[in-house]
Amino acid sequence: MEDFFTVGEIVNTQGIKGEVRVIPQTDDITRFELLKKVFIQRRGAMEEMEIQSVRYHKQFVLLKFKGFDNINDVEKYKGCEIKIPADEVLPCGDDEYYIRDLYGLEVFDEAGGHIGTLLDILFTGANDVYAVSREGKKDLLLPAIKSCILDVDIQGGKMTVKVPEGLE
Repeated sequence: MEDFFTVGEIVNTQGIKGEVRVIPQTDDITRFELLKKVFIQRRGAMEEMEIQSVRYHKQFVLLKFKGFDNINDVEKYKGCEIKIPADEVLPCGDDEYYIRDLYGLEVFDEAGGHIGTLLDILFTGANDVYAVSREGKKDLLLPAIKSCILDVDIQGGKMTVKVPEGLE
């Protein structure tokens, strides 16, 4: 099966003319303007949709798909993820990573000591927080900021961190 990246989630309809309201799951929401088509995952199946228009409202991306001209046509897509093929993703910049590549990384401190495994990412307003599972201890919650995350080696499956005082 082809590899896909999630770029958003349809959370509601917008108006009565077939637009959907999307919460983007990408750092650059203007990314949607570069897309001609997307895939919507619904009930385990992928449906290809051609984008007719893109506009923005508050924190939402409003999408209109060709051939879907009223609210009844798009109502069934509420809660569905919008995906694109992996070969269409934009390249990451320096010190940028795809979120899905971070899950499962082994986390080490500055001295090389093993801390645990990155199991979850919490999305907060200020910065993301990495939840690191530790054997026999509570999960370590690390802020995803440059002073804490020293190195990320996706190929090697490793992250090196500096644990702030008081979080140990």
